[in-house]
Amino acid sequence: METFRRILTAAVEGGASDVHLKIGTPIIFRINRKLVNVDGPQPSEEWMRKVVDEIVPQHTKEILRSHHECDFSYFLPGVGRFRTNCFHQRGQPCLAMRFVKTQVPSFEELGLLAVLKQIAQAPRGIVLLSGSTGCGKSTTLAAMIEHINANSRKHIITLEDPIEYVFEDNQSILEQREIGLDTPSFTDGLRHVLRQDPDVIMIGEMRDATSFSAAMSAADTGHLVLSTLHTTNAAQSIGRILDFFKPDEREQIRRQIAATMQAVVCQRMVPTIAGGMTPALEIMINTGTVRKLIEENRLEKLPAAIETGGDDGMLNFNQSLFQLVKDGVVSQKDALAKATNAQALEMNFQGIFLTEGNRILG
Repeated sequence: METFRRILTAAVEGGASDVHLKIGTPIIFRINRKLVNVDGPQPSEEWMRKVVDEIVPQHTKEILRSHHECDFSYFLPGVGRFRTNCFHQRGQPCLAMRFVKTQVPSFEELGLLAVLKQIAQAPRGIVLLSGSTGCGKSTTLAAMIEHINANSRKHIITLEDPIEYVFEDNQSILEQREIGLDTPSFTDGLRHVLRQDPDVIMIGEMRDATSFSAAMSAADTGHLVLSTLHTTNAAQSIGRILDFFKPDEREQIRRQIAATMQAVVCQRMVPTIAGGMTPALEIMINTGTVRKLIEENRLEKLPAAIETGGDDGMLNFNQSLFQLVKDGVVSQKDALAKATNAQALEMNFQGIFLTEGNRILG
């Protein structure tokens, strides 16, 4: 296990976000989103199985035996916490480990906009953080929870699979419940959470109709619910949620979404000129216009509402990327690579702005 400790220590000291261990191949670190081979001995089957047996929590070992893969959080004293996935390929165990910083980064450190603080302070409703895997949703969500913790007297309960960031009570009191360890499943945890007197509920991920129905019920009764969702833009999130439900249920659910949704924040990570990464944000706030479009099932017009909703704190990816380039944070090339509409963004760089949203909404 000393070798394993040295590997994780080297990863953290080298600024790696992820560590990949596979039998018979070099150890891989992901640094600034690039995969890098590490010089050193390759993991043997005997060594890997010993490591897996040592680090997989007791309550998760049965899941690994029956499903051949599992998620858990691994903490190495003096090094840090890692969100870990153990899985099999060709009958052999592999490990994918993501380093989770012990201290929750601030909004300023993450490059997040001030409007997210306002969203986090909403008294009730559903706030969704969306984006692709690895785009920093969990970190942004943690920053919002920590902002509430530091500035409001609230009771916060989280349901996570597994726990990543560990929070300490500040102005608020927090309980973090891990699936499999503290509650059997998201369904069971959500069934009982409203009996635990929460003000804020954080659900690690919206996975199905059951979890979103529970979120709407909580929002209906005056709670703030924060969660994540896998979508590529903010407007698409509404359709993704409706896909959880049967066709004959979607009309009613859509109207509930219009009544309970507070905001959807989608993010994409963009390389910076300085060599790091920064988020480009798309923000949709449930204004009167957005609510009406959802109620009337005119979801195709949500992007136009976002584009023209700057006065309400909304912006789309092109607008966010344009500002990042203007501020000298990212290059035009990298911005264009992440743009929803690269052609329109390139025209913006040339001083040409065609606001399609006004015409569509008008």
